[in-house]
Amino acid sequence: MEDDKVKILVIDDDPKVSWILSEGLGDNYHILSAKDGLEGLQMVTKVHPNLILLDIKMPGMEGLEVLDRIKSMDQITEVIILSGHGETKNVVESIKRGASEFINKPFDVKEVEIHIQSVLEKNRLRQELDHLKTELKTKSQYDKLIGDSPSMMQIKAVIEQVADSELTILIRGESGTGKEIVARMLHTLSSRRNGPFVKVNCAAIPHELLEAELFGYEKGAFTGAHKTKLGRFEVANKGTIFLDEIGDMPLELQSKLLQVLEQYEFVRVGGIKTIKVDTRIVCATNRDLEKALKDGTIREDLFYRLNEVTLNLPPLRERREDIVLLIEHFLQKYYAMYNKQYRPLSPTTIEFLQNFDWPGNVRQMENLIKQIVVREDENVVRDSIKPHTSENSPVTPSTYTVANQKGFSLKERVGAAVASEEKVLIAQALNKTNWNRRKAAQLLEISYRSLLYKIKEYEIGQ
Repeated sequence: MEDDKVKILVIDDDPKVSWILSEGLGDNYHILSAKDGLEGLQMVTKVHPNLILLDIKMPGMEGLEVLDRIKSMDQITEVIILSGHGETKNVVESIKRGASEFINKPFDVKEVEIHIQSVLEKNRLRQELDHLKTELKTKSQYDKLIGDSPSMMQIKAVIEQVADSELTILIRGESGTGKEIVARMLHTLSSRRNGPFVKVNCAAIPHELLEAELFGYEKGAFTGAHKTKLGRFEVANKGTIFLDEIGDMPLELQSKLLQVLEQYEFVRVGGIKTIKVDTRIVCATNRDLEKALKDGTIREDLFYRLNEVTLNLPPLRERREDIVLLIEHFLQKYYAMYNKQYRPLSPTTIEFLQNFDWPGNVRQMENLIKQIVVREDENVVRDSIKPHTSENSPVTPSTYTVANQKGFSLKERVGAAVASEEKVLIAQALNKTNWNRRKAAQLLEISYRSLLYKIKEYEIGQ
């Protein structure tokens, strides 16, 4: 069928050229023709040919100008130059401007077909390479989101479903859970992957400067505005903008953000012209937005507009089955980075890390593993991790660690190890008895007074 054939557009003011090519190539290709550059450009936008055979010398608009316009419209379409003026400067100039090959007139149709096949094959291989690069880039993003726990598998599934949509995504989770990694995955898996990814930390920029940073400003808008500056939204055009810590955005800016979300337009600071942008918006926060809504620090209409799709990243303590995977990932990463021989962690250290609550989540773990690799000392674990408790947190074995163990005294190290074990056992007994100290003492087979003394000594809090 004609529609299944590769479409080739011949742009040449000599009708004989188009007729010869149509007769000679028509069995294998769908040949279209245009009598001059202007008609050729119109057909490029209308029929979207796979390849163009372009005469370099034509009345009106010459071939090199047509080539420039074609490449400005579509970098992918291949162009082969046909010319009876095969001067070296024409060859060099056409290749410089994006032509794939140069064929001198008069030509043999079979020679032209060989050139066409060569160009189309190169184009196919380039597309395959681009596809492979995209797949590798996508895989590298997946590799950064470590975890095969049910909660993480669900997160990855939702990312795949919504990445190539125009839905606004809100990523929620504690600090260090990987919100920026997820934002970059959403960008890489979308059709905007070749566009810019622009990150803005709304909490890190002073409130009085945030509007100018996001939306840009006109020359003379304020003291020091010596020239017009593009805002981050304009920089992110055709790509993705990641608004981190969106819960910290000032209330007076939220209406302007809502306008961008709904109408894809805004006005620069000090300007009157409406700027249109085509930007996908991904937001993140570790704040309680429902509380912010009640407190009046976030607009209700913006809150519901941001909530088109919400991804809740679980803290590390709620996906402990991923801890060993993360440990191995960071060990491999930093041993390779610092060109050191790989050494696995001891089972004791791994168990210790599995039982820790990780208040700083994945970021805290990565920093700790980096220290272990650089210093080549597993004792960094117990030296670095301090007790982490809160009044509202139940006592767990992982709440307590041996901190600041120094020296090699056997007596001191054994004593510290015994103290650590006592803390864990006492914490478990108190949890089991709902903090009934007398029952906990009976369970531990120690006196009530001894238990009270040890609770005070180890600073075990409810």
